[in-house]
Amino acid sequence: MLPLKLEALGFAAGGREIIKSITCEIHSGTRTVILGPNGAGKSVLMRLCHGLLQPTAGLVTWMQEGAIRRVRRQAMVFQRPVMLRRSAMGNVIYALKLAGIAAEESRLRAEDVLEAVGLANVATRPARVLSGGEQQRLALARAWALGPEVLFLDEPTANLDPNATRDIESIISAIHASGTKIIMTTHSLGQARRLGDEILFLSDGQLVERASVEIFFRQPQSLEAIAFLRGELP
Repeated sequence: MLPLKLEALGFAAGGREIIKSITCEIHSGTRTVILGPNGAGKSVLMRLCHGLLQPTAGLVTWMQEGAIRRVRRQAMVFQRPVMLRRSAMGNVIYALKLAGIAAEESRLRAEDVLEAVGLANVATRPARVLSGGEQQRLALARAWALGPEVLFLDEPTANLDPNATRDIESIISAIHASGTKIIMTTHSLGQARRLGDEILFLSDGQLVERASVEIFFRQPQSLEAIAFLRGELP
């Protein structure tokens, strides 16, 4: 992934400014975690970066040696993934088909990622009867099969128990190790420490602070971040 550049990025809806003039560059290699209190704009910022929402101000651009390019190899997984009325295998193959991957390669890729996320034994089961943790693993497998340069994760373990959360975190780490840039939101400070390299801290739609995980948790600079880490903000 080449730099994702946000320039005076803004988004308003219903007469309210949700994202307020955010400017920054996000690079490959590091795992970026977006933190902030409820209503800070974390999920909206993710959707703007992924292209699901169009900015009402500013720009989102992907840069390549000084030139703007469009990154098509990106994917997003939500906290409540949508499962198609197909088997687990069928869900992955259908995503690959939409991406223009040939049938034989699609099946091979699907088998590989289902094995990697521990779902090979339920490959033929309807996706919608899988447990919540299994569905989230399937959503990650479906995205991983596409070989994305960047994977956006919006609260990927918000509705899961501790065991399922550990499974998902392990898969996210494996996806990162395979070369995919991870950009994610989470409400779990422990998860941010485990899975993040850098923190983007939002408050009231603004990028208030940016730091490495180590520095952010040891020595936050803004009053908003200090209050958040103390549990004074929801």
